[in-house]
Amino acid sequence: MKDVNEQSTPPLLVVQSTLFISTLLISVVGVPWYAMSIGFEWSAWLACVLFCGFTGISITAGYHRLWAHNTYQAHWTLRLFFALFGAAAVENSVLAWASGHRRHHRYVDDDEKDPYCAGRGLWFSHIGWMLRDWPSGEEDFSNVANLKKDRIVVWQHRYYVPITLTMNFAPALLVGYLTGDWLANLLLMGVARLVIVHHATFFINSLAHYWGRRPFDPEATARDNGFLAFFTFGEGYHNFHHRFQTDYRNGIRWYDYDPTKWLISLASWLGLASNLKKNEHFRIHEARVATQLKLTEQRLANTDAPATQTERWSALLDAEYRQFLECLDEWKALRAKIASTSKDMRRGARRHLRSIERDLKAQLRRLSALYMEMAPT
Repeated sequence: MKDVNEQSTPPLLVVQSTLFISTLLISVVGVPWYAMSIGFEWSAWLACVLFCGFTGISITAGYHRLWAHNTYQAHWTLRLFFALFGAAAVENSVLAWASGHRRHHRYVDDDEKDPYCAGRGLWFSHIGWMLRDWPSGEEDFSNVANLKKDRIVVWQHRYYVPITLTMNFAPALLVGYLTGDWLANLLLMGVARLVIVHHATFFINSLAHYWGRRPFDPEATARDNGFLAFFTFGEGYHNFHHRFQTDYRNGIRWYDYDPTKWLISLASWLGLASNLKKNEHFRIHEARVATQLKLTEQRLANTDAPATQTERWSALLDAEYRQFLECLDEWKALRAKIASTSKDMRRGARRHLRSIERDLKAQLRRLSALYMEMAPT
């Protein structure tokens, strides 16, 4: 079999390429020209920002966390909103988007099977995978059987083109009619907004696999990046997401910037969302400690410190590793106890679980300090 990079270049996809090139040119040439020669009213900027928010959040909260990963369930009114404004983002139907994204998670970093594999370069993972008819991008809906039972998803897929055209032109023309400047709103709400939402989404496939930290899985290309999270409605915590993809949150700490998480929580409070899935705190702490152990072990193996110093570090690392295994065994025993005992005993076991979580947090701090101590001077 030929290597992926040695295979003949597939044909260009004319419609997609024309869309990306034309909208980008209009945004970088037409929008500045109009701003300098005529000028945009504040209402046009406001409408653009709002429409960016509606379309972007429909991708993150709808296409991604609701449909691709089933991290929560949503009322039909919310699903309809996501289907309509998600179509306005022009990133394909829910069915096609979710199918491709599930393949990405299943075969992540596999050059032949991951549709937007980061290993094939920054350009490919950002936009190149959509410009040509690559075999890795072929549609296969066998992995979205559950979504075929959602009538809104099926309806949107069947009528995707007319829905997309309507949702891209109608709002801009309507606001333009109300404000008396349809061209300004078509440029900002229609074209510039589309380019912004496109590349914000694409940055998660590209930059979020190149730039950032890997606190939960040091082997994955996916990385946590708070800067990208700010521009992508919270999707920048990508290392966590790839390690815990069924969690409705991407930013797990209260101060992590994750508007998508906040919207889903608000929808739950309003009765529009339910069954919000969260990974247990212990599992998250376990992943952090395991990662720090591996990184510290690697640094110890590569250090040029004196033998007496490396022996001390090695003994400390061995002790931390034994404590980590003891925590795991204790946690498993407590989980079994919770599943088979009375309510009062379960309450006590849960308190014990929280105690183990605190121990793991303290261990993570010790490992981080040890890791920094090993840093070359």
